[in-house]
Amino acid sequence: MNKGLIKFFLDLGPLLIFFYFYKKHGMIYAIMPLIIATIISVFFVYRIDKKIPTIPVLGAIIVTAFGGLTLLFDNKIFFYMKPTIVNLIFAVILLYGEIILKKPLLKNLFEGSIKMTDEGWNILNRRWLYFFIFLALLNEIIWRTQSEEFWVQFKVFGLIPITVIFTIMQVSLIQKYRIDQ
Repeated sequence: MNKGLIKFFLDLGPLLIFFYFYKKHGMIYAIMPLIIATIISVFFVYRIDKKIPTIPVLGAIIVTAFGGLTLLFDNKIFFYMKPTIVNLIFAVILLYGEIILKKPLLKNLFEGSIKMTDEGWNILNRRWLYFFIFLALLNEIIWRTQSEEFWVQFKVFGLIPITVIFTIMQVSLIQKYRIDQ
């Protein structure tokens, strides 16, 4: 099995474990298995890549923090707001790069695998910035207006497909501004 596919399942695994425990026992009882599965997943990504995986580690810290707050205070709002806060943090980071540093931070992250003109990086950076804001707003609307069951379904089975579709939609931009080597 290829490394990319294994890492995809390691990313998806904790969510599926969360969903399983949620269906069996409810949200509060699903959070601790999610935290444990996320930490285990990060460990396996580390073993595969032989380096500390920055984004998965950050994700594990955030899941542990918000899951821990939810359990500590017995208040699901912390967990509901986690996707909102995470997406807003990503948006602010990209905005900071654009306004303060005057450079698209996505270029630093993906320059090793994607070669594009600066104009292409600026457009891609802005699209992701708006997309993160969109996801934050969408999460807020859903958790505040829908049932817990609907929010969990959205979190587990909605966010990933929405993100994959958005990512695929960026391929034409990448191809348009690609630099041939």
